[in-house]
Amino acid sequence: IRLATENERSLRQLSGHAGCFKETQIVEFIFLLSEKWHLDQPARYQAVELLERFMIRQVEEMHESSKENVEQGRGSSSWSSLKHQIYDTFVLRLVSCVQLASKLSLHYNIVNSDRAVRFLQSLKYSYTKQDLLESELAVLKTLQFQINVPTPLAYVELLLEVLGHNGCLLPAQPLHQMCTQLLDFSYLTRDTIYDTLLKIAIENATPSKLQVAKFLIVKEDFMLLAVGIISTSVFVLNPGHWKEVWSLLN
Repeated sequence: IRLATENERSLRQLSGHAGCFKETQIVEFIFLLSEKWHLDQPARYQAVELLERFMIRQVEEMHESSKENVEQGRGSSSWSSLKHQIYDTFVLRLVSCVQLASKLSLHYNIVNSDRAVRFLQSLKYSYTKQDLLESELAVLKTLQFQINVPTPLAYVELLLEVLGHNGCLLPAQPLHQMCTQLLDFSYLTRDTIYDTLLKIAIENATPSKLQVAKFLIVKEDFMLLAVGIISTSVFVLNPGHWKEVWSLLN
């Protein structure tokens, strides 16, 4: 019930920029970095969601501040220069989000500043431990220290538990493994999947801007994604049980 309520609240407060920072290259970067640092799966999803939430909040705050300064006639950085500032610090913020996600995870392998600095230096950045600390604090403050929020994996695992309690006899481990593989795939091919779904839903290969905007709530519905991931996993592993599982999920 708590997760369902949280999902509904998130959808009510959905930003029009939701999903802008979940492009394939960004997600792949986070996944590969999480793999390099031996982080568990919850941490990689948490890092993606943290970065998305932080970047949207930062962009909206900077844009609003820039607009207010222009309206009040105060000398201010132009929106163009603010965009450059965001671009220049993007990798640093990404690493900070992975660091924070590693601390939220129950996994033993927390990413410390030494490891993060070495990685950034390997990419020819000259950031220091102090820069990392300030970046981490910037993420925390921008998100008002609300960083431990449910990811799609949490919804998947909750629904798998519910299925087990309701008598679903499918082996838990293979099903969970297939779900995480499909969840990875859905993150990495997010735009392609949802663009295809929208075109099928409206029976039109060229959706209007309004249709795309209205469909955003579907793209950001974690509970709906979890149901889709589980039902697809069951269909792949054991098609004979698909109808039974689908009825339980409904």
